[in-house]
Amino acid sequence: MRVIILPLIVLLASGCAQQIAEGRVRTALVDAGLSQRHAGCMAERMVDRLTIDQLKKLERVKARPGEAEDPVSLSDYVARVRRVGDTEVIGVTASSAALCATGLADEAR
Repeated sequence: MRVIILPLIVLLASGCAQQIAEGRVRTALVDAGLSQRHAGCMAERMVDRLTIDQLKKLERVKARPGEAEDPVSLSDYVARVRRVGDTEVIGVTASSAALCATGLADEAR
């Protein structure tokens, strides 16, 4: 019985962890000025494609002196993400923004 229960617990815990991570990413994107719709779409894709360390890099993306606190557009947000210097984070963020903005995110799955 233990042989069955332990893998089940691990699967349930990983699903919960992913939901928590997706919620945190969504909140961070909304806090960065993105719409609820774009943030939800992008968070779902980003959590599936980036590591926890990479997602934490996104939480540290802030406006520079002289910039508006919230980005004006998705492309402004992607420009800020370029500052993290991680090509995978930049690529996943840019592709997620493009697919979500055009409505093609569901078709790309």
